[in-house]
Amino acid sequence: MAVRTRFYDQFFDEAGQGGVRQAVILAAGLDARAYRLPWPAGSVVYEIDMPEVIEFKTATLSKLGAEPTAQRRTVAVDLRDDWPAALRAAGFDTGAPSAWSAEGLVVYLPPEAQDALFDNITALSAAGSRLAADIVPDTTVFADPQWRSHHERMSELGFDIDFNDLVYHFERSHIIEYLSGHGWQVSHRTVAQLHADNGFVYPDDEVAAAFADVTYLRAVLH
Repeated sequence: MAVRTRFYDQFFDEAGQGGVRQAVILAAGLDARAYRLPWPAGSVVYEIDMPEVIEFKTATLSKLGAEPTAQRRTVAVDLRDDWPAALRAAGFDTGAPSAWSAEGLVVYLPPEAQDALFDNITALSAAGSRLAADIVPDTTVFADPQWRSHHERMSELGFDIDFNDLVYHFERSHIIEYLSGHGWQVSHRTVAQLHADNGFVYPDDEVAAAFADVTYLRAVLH
């Protein structure tokens, strides 16, 4: 998780250094980057998620006295609804480059929703826009006996969410190829490679090996 967090932190930092002043965090959840990253002056961060999630996070951070380090604009909408219209209504500028993150999101989308998500991002993005996302190439890993054993141990500790019930095990578009065919220049690294990039040794066990091909991508729209 630390490697994943750093990947997205660096993505937004580099986008800001490159002159991008609007960021969109899809399915933002409890993501606090609008509060903790050193955004350049004039930056606007749009957080898209369900109304209840937005309300909980905003209220909790307010009670803690936390202040955003950029102009934070919340977009309380379900991604299954017309979120592009809601984003534009919140002030999103389709004529300016933007930085998009889809962190830990794609694996929970059915194939047609995955395509629609990236179609909408592309339609809303000006040249020079950037995108970061992560991919689980083979969702059957969540049904692997080694993972099931790991899940059972986590359940004993109170974490009883079964990821195998949350993901969609259907054939879907290859995201890197899909984006490349829609005007994006894509670079990517596996989670094992990211560990090495950050000076960490990737765990040498069967559960970690099953997820070694999880891929993190960055893309720039031309």
